[in-house]
Amino acid sequence: MVWPNEDYLKLPGSYLFSTVARKQREFSAAHPEAKIIRLSIGDVTQPLAPVIIDALHKAVDEMASAETFKGYAPDLGYEFLRNVISEKDYKARGCDIAPDEIFVSDGAKGDCGNIQEIFAKDCKVAVCDPVYPVYVDTNVMAGRTGTYDEKTGTWSDVIYMPCTAANGFAPELPREVPDLIYLCFPNNPTGATITKDQLQVWVDYANKEGAVIIYDAAYEAYISEENVPHSIYECEGARECAIEIHSFSKNAGFTGVRLGYTVIPKDLKAGNVQLHSLWARRHGTKYNGAPYIIQKAGEAVYTSEGQAQLKEQVAYYMKNAATIREGLAAAGYTVSGGVNAPYIWLQTPNNMTSWEFFDYLLEKANVVGTPGSGFGPSGEHYFRLTAFGSYENTVEAIERIRRM
Repeated sequence: MVWPNEDYLKLPGSYLFSTVARKQREFSAAHPEAKIIRLSIGDVTQPLAPVIIDALHKAVDEMASAETFKGYAPDLGYEFLRNVISEKDYKARGCDIAPDEIFVSDGAKGDCGNIQEIFAKDCKVAVCDPVYPVYVDTNVMAGRTGTYDEKTGTWSDVIYMPCTAANGFAPELPREVPDLIYLCFPNNPTGATITKDQLQVWVDYANKEGAVIIYDAAYEAYISEENVPHSIYECEGARECAIEIHSFSKNAGFTGVRLGYTVIPKDLKAGNVQLHSLWARRHGTKYNGAPYIIQKAGEAVYTSEGQAQLKEQVAYYMKNAATIREGLAAAGYTVSGGVNAPYIWLQTPNNMTSWEFFDYLLEKANVVGTPGSGFGPSGEHYFRLTAFGSYENTVEAIERIRRM
């Protein structure tokens, strides 16, 4: 008799963004005349930069010749990409990260979900609240989170670190000592950031307690303020306590192309075991690497032309963010984010729940956002809007909201 993995059965409902998409489809079916504007999922809308398109075409042509054809990629990724990541993302910022400490993958989401596999099942997990759902859900699937309380929206064995207006949407050190600490800055969903000094506190804490920080840096390209770190390895001692995960989706528009990477320094250990070797074993066993064509496109991101073109794209989305933030503030909403991140976090009006505001916004303005409660209990009475739409749609959406 075959039985399902019971840990999967513990998951409440469907994945947050699947529910948002379903409710949008149902509304569209009932109101076919409505022009829906989506400011919900963090999917980019601008086309790939010209230098990336050129790199893709050249790589495709290489695959047509026996002399330049490529098959399976190396386990860690091609050296040409890992070398440039090491130079441009780390050494240029004073971070000591070697190419062989970088693992190229097909995106940050998979790495964020899979990284927990190299840790013991009884490790205690701490997450920001609200938080990107993948961190919690994948630990539920692994049987690490205990039981779910529908009333509070929390798991019994997860340490929640509330991020509220009172603490500037930045977590405080937990009272209970965790083994794994998930941090994401600039933050999804709140758009909040922390300074280098604040991040150093977390690094010092992790080293003191023997914990590991899993640092999601998917939105570092949107940082505009000087005192906000782009990498956790800018902090002293981070090589001994931190894993960093990066995405090409948000900085280069690779949501439909798929590319990312994870850094595990060789100094990082769990007990006497080098975590680098465990992830290398997992990577080699379960993964055959991002395609050569895509890795060549990733290399183009770091060229001078690529950096200039992508800077323009980031500026485009951040113009949208400013439009949303300023427009909502002028309409009387309480808003944050949108300065170092492409997300705006707003307080729902009239004490509406986040799902009540979702329905109200969809019905009255035909605009789709993301309910804050889907990111955790501290997200209730908040709502996330994304700046990844077109500028024209963003302007129209805010005008509709102001007219409600």
